[in-house]
Amino acid sequence: MMNNRNYKWWVVGMLWFVCFFNYADRQAIFSVFEPIKGEMGLSDTQLGIVGASFMWVYAAAAPLAGLIGDRFTRKTLILGGLIFWSLVTISTAFAQNYTHLVIIRALEGFGEAFYFPASMALLSDYHGHETRSRAMAIHQSSVYAGTIAGGSVAGIMADMYGWRSSFYLFGWFGAILGVVLIFMLKEPVRGQSERDEAVENTHAALDLKQPELLSSMWEILKTPMVRILIVVFVGANFVAMIFLTWMPTYLKRTFQMSLSMAGVSATIYLQIASVLGVITGGILADRLRKKRIGGRMMAQALGLLAGAPFIFLTGWTLSIPALVLAMIGFGYFKGMYDANIWASLHDVVRPERRATAVGLMNSIGWLGGGLGSYAIGVAGPIYGMSASLSANSVVYLLVGTVMVLGIRAYMRGPNLIAREA
Repeated sequence: MMNNRNYKWWVVGMLWFVCFFNYADRQAIFSVFEPIKGEMGLSDTQLGIVGASFMWVYAAAAPLAGLIGDRFTRKTLILGGLIFWSLVTISTAFAQNYTHLVIIRALEGFGEAFYFPASMALLSDYHGHETRSRAMAIHQSSVYAGTIAGGSVAGIMADMYGWRSSFYLFGWFGAILGVVLIFMLKEPVRGQSERDEAVENTHAALDLKQPELLSSMWEILKTPMVRILIVVFVGANFVAMIFLTWMPTYLKRTFQMSLSMAGVSATIYLQIASVLGVITGGILADRLRKKRIGGRMMAQALGLLAGAPFIFLTGWTLSIPALVLAMIGFGYFKGMYDANIWASLHDVVRPERRATAVGLMNSIGWLGGGLGSYAIGVAGPIYGMSASLSANSVVYLLVGTVMVLGIRAYMRGPNLIAREA
């Protein structure tokens, strides 16, 4: 099975479903902020901390998850993490107060932190530079599908059965999936795609000797383009988490939508457009990568710069049709950026350091995401949530410009792994 050229796409499909629950489980709570607020008497600042507690623990655990992902079986980390965070999701339904919510969300962040470093390293071992962006783009579409399901189903079930009901649903299905995939998901040889490409091109085999922990971190961070990709990811995640955390609440308060309608509207337009954008970004990036080493990053820069006007319109307009158009536009170009987050990183990091690099970048990026969730909880009552949402267009413009400058400065030459500083 390991030599079957079709199996690498089956791996994408299996991980698609794992990632679906990764995002459905984390998104569901945002659609039920209002009933939780009423039941537990929470302020917007406390709700912001509930959202941020997941992200801050996720960020703190991510470097450890990356280091472990480069040294232990990725399959075990992926499926063990899925079963753990699914059980934590079930426990959300038993929360009785603010403290319970913060602790449970923190535990969920810890469990989910192990998924992306291990899964992206595993995917890169199945998919070389010819198919890597497309494989990761298809996988990334599960992020949007899971976000839609988490936000929509949680809102609908909250109106029908109470806010706790969706956490039972997502938690049990995720745990069952983890058990089933134990028998289906196979662990590849590390650096397998590069080995296959080296054989095809009659080059020498890769040296994948594992570096020391501290030297591994240093080797990653001393590459200039890695630092730029991390800075850009911080800004993009800051904006993304504001929309994921606060859009259902914004729609309910500003447009007087029901929980069901707010949960669906906050996710479905943006996320379906993101699916289209991520597929476009994956195909475009693989083609651009054949022409120049910074091709994947060029697709990302396009997504950031083109998405900024739609972010501004989302918070500025009071027209529902214009709001829908803005969310679709933002979602599409966000998908173009998202398609290559990890594929671009793997173009400038050696195979034996990939999980560590993803963990490190995830850690720093989600610190930015946590700050975004908290910042709107604080700034919204002062400046208005509409103005706070629109202001994020500036963040997209800044990080898009940083990406363009980084490509021009550092992404020149034909090598698969970019030159280190």
